[in-house]
Amino acid sequence: MTILDRYVLRLYLGILLIAFISLTGLFIVVDAFNNLDEFIAGSKQAGGPFVVLGSYYGARTLWFFDRMSGVLGMVAAMFTLTMMQRNNEMTALMAAGISRSRVVQPLIGAVLFVSVLGLVNREFGLPNVRDKLTRNAQDLLGDAQKECHPKYDPQTDILLTGRHTFAKDKRLVQPQFRLPAEMLAWGKMITAENGYFEPAAEGRPNGYRLRQVRSPNDLQKLPSYASDGRTILFSPKDTPWLKPDECFVASEVTFEQLYVGNGWRQFLSSTELITGLHRRTLENGADVLVTMHGRLIQPVLDVVLLFLGIPLVLGRENRNIFLAAGQCVGLTLCFFMVTLAAQSLGTNYLLNPVLAAWLPLLVFGPVAYVTSRPLWD
Repeated sequence: MTILDRYVLRLYLGILLIAFISLTGLFIVVDAFNNLDEFIAGSKQAGGPFVVLGSYYGARTLWFFDRMSGVLGMVAAMFTLTMMQRNNEMTALMAAGISRSRVVQPLIGAVLFVSVLGLVNREFGLPNVRDKLTRNAQDLLGDAQKECHPKYDPQTDILLTGRHTFAKDKRLVQPQFRLPAEMLAWGKMITAENGYFEPAAEGRPNGYRLRQVRSPNDLQKLPSYASDGRTILFSPKDTPWLKPDECFVASEVTFEQLYVGNGWRQFLSSTELITGLHRRTLENGADVLVTMHGRLIQPVLDVVLLFLGIPLVLGRENRNIFLAAGQCVGLTLCFFMVTLAAQSLGTNYLLNPVLAAWLPLLVFGPVAYVTSRPLWD
């Protein structure tokens, strides 16, 4: 790494940190003031305001970086070049025989590094804090009543629903599980006062323990139901760890799916998405395909966004920081509008999901190549 590379990267890193801290701080301040009453009430039960704010916004900082990593990388690169031109450093470098493409090379590597950080964050950071991300400021402690999103289990053909959900203890209020025809001995539906999601442990699969079962009425007389060597409905008649008014329904549908709905998928890692599709715990819907292909091409889109922005700065020898900021905003808005529109079309089956994920690259890739080609020539 040459002196030039170290200088450019040092300048880039400083601008990147300032941009990230400024935008994140602005987001936290605005959001905190809007939810100030909820934070004050929650801090009395959760160990103080700093604990509540740290836990809440620590997770959302990772989410914010995931949303903004590509834009931050491009903005920092454009401001770096603008600062160098403003200080006549670019003129001095070109007089010394150093081309503009040589100056841009460390910036490309830096943007790729930021993109890789975003990839690591999506695969390891967000999945570890998704429980916190699924709760808003009105449900800091998970004790707020939320609507239950019905979910079909493709492995057991059972439709899981309920009246309300409580995240704190992963509880369903008045669960109603509709059973397929092959489970007719248990009736058409299992209803209870409460249901609790329990992860697999001690030979028991993932599923829901239903307490104070109301139907079927003859629960204690029914044997457990098994299919293909797997027990799906556990009855207290032959299950020692169940009370007389309890039953257990094995299911790979997690509580988050009922609590949040399909929005929880964005916090799953790619490995979890692929495993869920393979084991049929996730429906092979358009939104999953758009998400997976979008993650695949995201690093490429980050570089394309950089190549779209560089000619705006170097092509006109722009030295005005405010003009550079306006160009960044305009370029980013245009890029995000096309990306969001394509994702929306793909998610709603108005466009092939795979094509919808790749459409931003097909639109902006050739434009980035044509506009940045003179820089390399």
